Amino acid sequence: MNSRITLKQMETLYWIVELGTFERAAARLCTTQSAVSKRIQELERCADIEIFNRNQRGAKLTSHGEELFEIARQMLLLHDQIFELVNGEASQPRSLRIGITELVAATWFPHLVFAIKERFPKVRIDPTVAMARDLFSSLEQDHLDLIIIPETFSLPEFVTVPISSVQNYWMAKKGFLKTNVPIRHRDLAEYTVLIQGDMSGSGVFLNKWLKNRGVVFPETLVCDSMPALLGLAVAGLGVTYLPYHFCRRLAEEGKLEVIETEVPLPPVPYVAMYREDRPHSFLQDVLQLAQSSADFESSPAISLS
Repeated sequence: MNSRITLKQMETLYWIVELGTFERAAARLCTTQSAVSKRIQELERCADIEIFNRNQRGAKLTSHGEELFEIARQMLLLHDQIFELVNGEASQPRSLRIGITELVAATWFPHLVFAIKERFPKVRIDPTVAMARDLFSSLEQDHLDLIIIPETFSLPEFVTVPISSVQNYWMAKKGFLKTNVPIRHRDLAEYTVLIQGDMSGSGVFLNKWLKNRGVVFPETLVCDSMPALLGLAVAGLGVTYLPYHFCRRLAEEGKLEVIETEVPLPPVPYVAMYREDRPHSFLQDVLQLAQSSADFESSPAISLS
């Protein structure tokens, strides 16, 4: 062997054979088809064998490939058993340490919890609700297994999987702005602007977008907490960006109104992240459930009135 074979390579081989194609395996592993192909090429170099028969259509194993696949199956089974042993006896619930932002917690996270519980009845879910930068740091320190945050921070050792996106709108207390026509973002500089800071993933994303467009606000009030910004806006202390569905009830009651702009704010992409050195089929299942549960336009799980 030329170098060390990794569990990730063997896991990739297993899912290609189980699902029949590289494309399906990539979807199952929440990665790209090119990444899957690269892992198999590396595995073939390490093992010094040809795993798939290139002369046939589809993912057809060679005789050596069949032997390696059986080893991969056994390795993943042992990996799962070790995981359960480390986290308690096999009969005990599996633990999921998941970090989420305020917006996720207030909207679609209950749907994800229900989906996980239905799929894995014994799982113990340990959620942490915090700012995106704090969650990213906790994942880096191995205090969390999985985080769902805006796509603003990254490290090479983290796997990043797209989940959904959320659209923000400028909002203020009804009557705060003396205009009924769409305005430019830079025109908001006439007012106090309430923005999120560097601890917030949405704040980092949107503030960078505004800066790149040359929009500068001379008078700002920085607050990382989205519910706090909502309260400040309702109090008439400034104009801020918020997801409409997060505060729809207040808008319907006439306490807030949407400020129309000539160019809309960009959607904020949300991703799930986990450490690349912790591959596990359970996390892949949770990611698929998160992708199907994510709906930032659903009714908030908490009352904001």
